[in-house]
Amino acid sequence: GMDLTAITEKPVFENGIAYIEYGTGLALQTPEGFVGLIFPRSSISSNTSLVLANSVGVIDSDYTGEIKFRFKSLVIAGGKKYKVGDRVGQIVIVPYPKIQFQEVDELDQTDRGSGGYGSTGK
Repeated sequence: GMDLTAITEKPVFENGIAYIEYGTGLALQTPEGFVGLIFPRSSISSNTSLVLANSVGVIDSDYTGEIKFRFKSLVIAGGKKYKVGDRVGQIVIVPYPKIQFQEVDELDQTDRGSGGYGSTGK
């Protein structure tokens, strides 16, 4: 992914939840048929006590506002956070295929079936 740097830092309180929002100063228009995906940097767990509030941000082709990262803190007070000038996340732009969903009465049989969390044994 391409690293994005914070140029602003602002506390945000919404619905009783405290966030830290970092603005990047960047806006883009994702081409039709593509989507921008916003991820935290892999170093987030060792460098901060933050977690990206929406796990993965999605930038649709019709969004043209500033790219921002909103984090929750994993600690009540204090903790390590990003500073203005730090790389706060990454963006990956990928094609988004047009898919038609079809309702069916049953699905094909597979080895995994409906097994979820950890069902592959690895």
